[in-house]
Parts: sequence; C-alpha cells; structure tokens
Amino acid sequence: MSTALAEAQRAAFMLQLRRRYRDLWMDIRREISRADLETYQDTAGETHDLADEATADLVADLNLADIHRDVVEMREVEAAIHRLMEGRYGACADCGKSIDVARLRANPAAQRCERCQERYEQLHMPTVGPSL
Repeated sequence: MSTALAEAQRAAFMLQLRRRYRDLWMDIRREISRADLETYQDTAGETHDLADEATADLVADLNLADIHRDVVEMREVEAAIHRLMEGRYGACADCGKSIDVARLRANPAAQRCERCQERYEQLHMPTVGPSL
C-alpha cells in the first residue's frame, strides 16, 4: 500500500507524474496545432489521385492515433496522481497488494502488480485474426 512508500518516494512520484502529465499535454497541443496547419488539401495536393488521397488519409489517421495514445496515457497519469493524493498509490487495483517500487519507477502510472497486470492483459488482449 501507499503507507509502504516513504514520504520522499511519494513526493518523487508526484513530481514525476506531474512532469509526464505536462509533457503529454504539450505533445497533444503540438499535434493538434500541426494537424490544423497540415490540412487534408495540403497533404493530398490539388490533384486528387487515389495514391495522394490514401497518403493524406494515412497521415491524418497517424496524427489521430498519436493524439489518442497520448490522451489515454494522460488519463492514466491523472488517475495515478489522484491515487497518490488519496493515499491509495502503490496498491494493486485488483489484489490490493503493494506494487513493487521498481515497477512504479519504470511506470509511475501502474495500477496493478506485475502478476495482476499479466492476467489483465491476457483477459483483455484483442484477438488477432482476419478482419473481414
């Protein structure tokens, strides 16, 4: 539980989480600004052949995927900050046992111990197969 973490460790994790939140926020703003400047028309060009349109679609999709990934991580970081403020930081969301400090250092937003995270990923891993 969070009581297993010393005050200095909690303060260091809070600083690390807040910095990561700020960095993600800046990345999202930068991506949105860049997407505003890079209009579909600019990417596809004046003549619309299928290859240019496909490239423009791909670029737009990649930009959106980058923003989505950053937003998801930002929410995870925000949730970790709330757990830290509420005194629940460092406790596994599934089993309640302490999350190893080395794991928290590697991923301060971790909400599960390694064992429960492996189980979670096995249960929630999307199945790969034919898409048609």
